[in-house]
Amino acid sequence: MSIVKLNLGSDATPVAAQKQTLLTLIVPVFNEQTAIGPFLDAINPILDRMKPAIATEILFVNDGSRDGTEFVIRSFMEGNPTVRLVNLSRNFGKEAALCAGLEHARGDAVIPVDVDLQDEPTIIPEMVEKWQKGAQIVNARRSDRSTDSWAKRNTARAFYRTFNVLADHPMPSDVGDFRLLDRQVVEVLRTMGERVRLNKALFSWVGFTTDEVTFVRQARTQGRTSMNYWRLWGMALDGIIGSTTKPLRIWTYLGTGLGILSMLYATYIFLNTLIFGVDVPGYASLILLILTFGGLNLFAIGILGEYIGRILTEVRGRPLFVVRSTYGAED
Repeated sequence: MSIVKLNLGSDATPVAAQKQTLLTLIVPVFNEQTAIGPFLDAINPILDRMKPAIATEILFVNDGSRDGTEFVIRSFMEGNPTVRLVNLSRNFGKEAALCAGLEHARGDAVIPVDVDLQDEPTIIPEMVEKWQKGAQIVNARRSDRSTDSWAKRNTARAFYRTFNVLADHPMPSDVGDFRLLDRQVVEVLRTMGERVRLNKALFSWVGFTTDEVTFVRQARTQGRTSMNYWRLWGMALDGIIGSTTKPLRIWTYLGTGLGILSMLYATYIFLNTLIFGVDVPGYASLILLILTFGGLNLFAIGILGEYIGRILTEVRGRPLFVVRSTYGAED
């Protein structure tokens, strides 16, 4: 938080006055025209209670919506000067939209939050309080996910366990993008240029002083989520492959072990044939070995392909997102 000195005249002693703190909420949206109004109705009273000590802005990132999301947001901007809007040229995905929000956020602290109100907005003042006490990242952990389906709860649990086993830097379980990030953390994240990314993994990778609050995850209030299981699977794969090379290392060890076993088995077959001859041709065992090693080879090549594909994406150097227009504040 910056310090400004005021000069009150030649006989006056300079006094220090604190600059007003600005908090930015980043809200990625995609086809969410029915959720904008309820979200603002829920969030504005909470933000108003933090004034005047904390000034706020709500930064919507329209990720190529095909409905009236943009115009609904712009209609609310007429009566609320704290609302800003960034329109992307097409749908780039939530991770890219969140990065666009980080790029355009002006706050001393930033909080990404979903528009569906599943992220409990009432804990925002608690997050700000922990930040003011020195935490540079304040995670919001979901203490109860009973509103999610059985499949989503268990696949999420399996993902966090798998990721933390494989990743070089584990991330906290049941913590999504909903968290407070200090400006210093945001500036570090803005320098990270990878195109294939899982932001929640990067939030954990950067380090810094971390604290957490807990909340009960609510049911979605408006609309339908666009995050189907196929897209979630793609995000999970991007996160794991982008965070570690352990899958490659595992296949190095596995291939070495299989190679040693193959040499031992070949030696056994050679000696057995040399000493005792061949009694019955081993057709079944031969087919079994061919299919087993062929399947393992294809699986290993598939893992290599995943890494090579992401190398291609990074080498191209295309921008993570393209901004079509901005509205609010400085436009």
